[in-house]
Amino acid sequence: MRSEKGFHRLVAFSDAVVAIAITLLILPLVDRASSINGGDVLTFFNENRFRLFAFTLSFVVIGNFWWGQHQTFERVKGYNPLLVWGIFIWLFSIVFLPFPTELIGSAQSNVPTHAIYVGTMLLTTLATLLQQWAIIRWPELQTEEHRGSATIDDSLVLTILMAIAFAGTIVVPRLGLWCLLVLVLQKPAQRVLVRVRALL
Repeated sequence: MRSEKGFHRLVAFSDAVVAIAITLLILPLVDRASSINGGDVLTFFNENRFRLFAFTLSFVVIGNFWWGQHQTFERVKGYNPLLVWGIFIWLFSIVFLPFPTELIGSAQSNVPTHAIYVGTMLLTTLATLLQQWAIIRWPELQTEEHRGSATIDDSLVLTILMAIAFAGTIVVPRLGLWCLLVLVLQKPAQRVLVRVRALL
């Protein structure tokens, strides 16, 4: 296990990368805003409604992914190579997300774009699952008060649902990002998994 100080540096680096990625989301709109000059702001918002939707969606997505990782790392004090790989794959997907976000904003309902967007989110959840597994597999990475309390259930359910959403964008392309509505099943599915686990 690597040092706690080293882990804090790793988390700080991760936070900085996320902050940059979430800031990049707004830059295309900032560039387009220069064309307003003395024009009508409402017209600008109307013409860029898809970009505004994509920005808002991705801001919420990245924020939720960051919050989930933050809560996970509250219970961690060290790291190993597998956890680092999980973090870097996670960061790769977060940094990549502004690209499909811009595609959605400009292409509106382009089918491959939706698959790329949801596929990027699937990679994020897979990386989260890898991180969780590393933390559970090596309990010494956990803080004393949380050791043994970590489970992989949340990440596993989210990854399965995200995989279903990704498959939906490919199998039923006209659904587009509506496939992400399957994520509302996350909490009920987690409760079912807990009950099943208690019966075994």
